[in-house]
Order: sequence, then C-alpha cells, then structure tokens
Amino acid sequence: MKTIDSIPTSKIQRASKLVTTGAKIGVNYLKYYGDKITKTEDEAKSKLNENNAEDIYDGLKQLKGSALKVAQMLSMEKSILPQAYVEKFSLSQFSVPPLSPALVTKTFKKYFGKNPNEIYDKFDSVSVNAASIGQVHKAEKEGKKLAVKIQYPGVAESIASDLALVKPIAIKMFNIKGKDSDKYFKEVENKLVEETNYVLEVEQSKAIVEACAHIPNLKFPNYYADLSSDRIITMDWMNGVHLSEFYTDSQEVANKLGQALWDFYMFQIHKLKKVHADPHPGNFLISPENELIVIDFGCMKTIPNSFYVPYFELAKQENISKPAYFEEKLFELEILREDDSKEELDFFRAMFHEMLSLFTQPFQQEKFDFSDEVFFGKISDLGQKYAKSTELKNMNGNRGSKHFIYINRTFFGLYNLMHDLKAKDVVINNFNNL
Repeated sequence: MKTIDSIPTSKIQRASKLVTTGAKIGVNYLKYYGDKITKTEDEAKSKLNENNAEDIYDGLKQLKGSALKVAQMLSMEKSILPQAYVEKFSLSQFSVPPLSPALVTKTFKKYFGKNPNEIYDKFDSVSVNAASIGQVHKAEKEGKKLAVKIQYPGVAESIASDLALVKPIAIKMFNIKGKDSDKYFKEVENKLVEETNYVLEVEQSKAIVEACAHIPNLKFPNYYADLSSDRIITMDWMNGVHLSEFYTDSQEVANKLGQALWDFYMFQIHKLKKVHADPHPGNFLISPENELIVIDFGCMKTIPNSFYVPYFELAKQENISKPAYFEEKLFELEILREDDSKEELDFFRAMFHEMLSLFTQPFQQEKFDFSDEVFFGKISDLGQKYAKSTELKNMNGNRGSKHFIYINRTFFGLYNLMHDLKAKDVVINNFNNL
C-alpha cells in the first residue's frame, strides 16, 4: 500500500478536503438521477451508495484521526447504514494508507529525541497495520518482540474541528434536534481526546490486564511505560490473526472463543463498571492456540450507577412487561422527556418496547446461540424499519442519556463479533463464576 508523507493538520486544510469530497458526492447524485432513467430505483440507489461510500472513505482516510474514527464507528452500525457504507467504512478498522518511514522517524525525534533505531535493537520502519488514529510497527529489544503504535501527527489537535465538520452530517443522519444536542457530541469528543492520550491508554491497559487476567482463554500483551510517550506506545508483539480474518470449522473452538469474549465484556460491565468500548475486529486477534487476544484499550467507558441500574433493569423481560415500571425507566434513561407530546410519548414508548423486547433476548436465557440467523435478521429488519420511518423523521431524535452512545456501541459491536464467530451455547451469566 502506498505510504503518505503528510496529513492535513490545519482546520482549513481538513475542511478543504471535505469540501472536495462533498463536490464528488454532488456529481454522484447527478449520475444517480441519470441512472434512474435507464435502471430500476434499487439499482440506481445501490450504485449511488457504492460511489458515495468510496468517495467519502477516500476523503476520510487521507485525513485520518477523528473523521476516520467516526467512519469506523459507523461501520459497526450494520442495521442502520446501507451495506456499501458498512463494507467500505470497515476498512478503517485496520487497512488505511500508512505514514512514510521519514514521517515515522520525525515523530520519534519529536517525542523521544532519538531515532527508533537508537531506542530498539531492531525497528521495521514500514508499518504492519494502519488504522484511524495510529499505526503499528514491529520492533525488538533485548530479545523481546515488540509492537510499537505511533499516533498520526495532528490527530489530537484536530478533534474538535473535525467533529464540527462532521456534526451536520451526524445531525441529519440521526435526526438530532433541540438545543441540548451538544451533550452527545461532547461525549464523543471527550472519548476521542482520551483515545489520543497514549499515557492514559498505557495506564488503562495495565489496569484491565490485571483485572481480567484470570478469565479463561483470554490473553493480553504487556505494556512498557518506559518505551512509551504521549504519542507512542510499546507493547508485546502478539502472534495471531485478526478476528475478521479468522475461520474455524470447529464449533468447539468457536464456542470457546465466544465464551471468552462474552465473559470479558460481562465481567467488565458488571464487575468493573468500566468497559472496552471499541469492540471492532481490528482490536482482537486469535492466537495459534485458539485463545482470544485483546490489543487496544484506548477507548474505555466508565458506566455510572445512575445509568447502569435502569439500563440493566430493562434487560429483564418481567420489567419490559410492566407498562408503568417500563415507562419510569425510560424517563430515567432520558429516552422519554418531560416536554414530549402525547404523540411522541406513545411513539417512543412503543418503539423502545419493540427494540428492547428483541435486543435483550440473550439476557433472558441461560445460554444463547449467537449463530442464530433469525435473531440477527430480526435486528437488521428492525433497524431498517426505523431507518425508513417517516414518522420517526418527524420526531425529535435528540433523546437518551449521553451514555447510550458508547454502551450501545459496545453491545452492537459485541453482538456482531459473537455472530461472526458463530458461537453457540454461550453461558450468559458465566462472569459470576469468575
């Protein structure tokens, strides 16, 4: 893959890149209107989605940073976005153009005052993995094989301006209205700021490794604070294949990995009240011994008790079935609002009853089959139903606690990973035995 020697870092440079992308999208719509004359509506719309997804992704991958991270987050929303966007945006998880060796050396000089070859016994200047915020290089020191993650220049400094640029798109896509919508964007901004703080990531990584080391079939790298800095992290090199590239014809292996992944998340959520909120395939490897390896802890979400309690109260079928209690919890979670009209109250009460009745099914069983195509088909159908709902488009979509953003992202990502593994007979509350 071709390397890049510079990244647009100023607000004007980054805005210009998005303006260029916007112009390409305009051309795509002109083609779409032409295609509608000679093709069916579905064929024309499919081609439009393909062209737009490619142009948007090509623009974002040059910017890297927050703009590309948003694409990565959206790629996990398989029930919301057209498939063309999911497929293209999924590339942002671990397949984007890397920095050139010269720019890598410049970054080391800035943060360590030394070239990488002065720090490590061996250092491969060509990255083996490039994603939205940083890229990874192989290195060796004192006989240890290491992975060195380097953050792209200007990423941390451009978070606020990047989000300001993508905010209008997000508002339209998720139908956000109202004067207090900034709380959602601030939540995303704060998390992205944390993700660019590599000193914090090393601290979080060590804490999670210590807390979760006892979970069976789970492995983590060691982290080296003395070889890390604000923008560079050094950890053990872990042998394995990305979860997205892993295949097994053994149901026993799939079940073992699925149970390890589920236990890891349930233990964090219910015992630590802090969770790895970035469950995309690029953050997981499968070892040669068929163990699950977790390699990135930049995005950790603390779950306050005021959110945790009502959220998981609504994971119980008996509570979903009690109208008054169900409505009380929806108000606690800010899904229903005091200023809602009767029409809005009725609509969102029914909508979330339908969604939660489906989405919480795994929690109402002792064991669950995450390979069940019917269950995931229903989730997809429900997502498409509300994505196309003209009634919903006329409602105020600005609702729900800010904590939903990363907790829902965690569960959507986790469900998708469990489904990709085709894990069956997963013991839902096994974390209580750990």
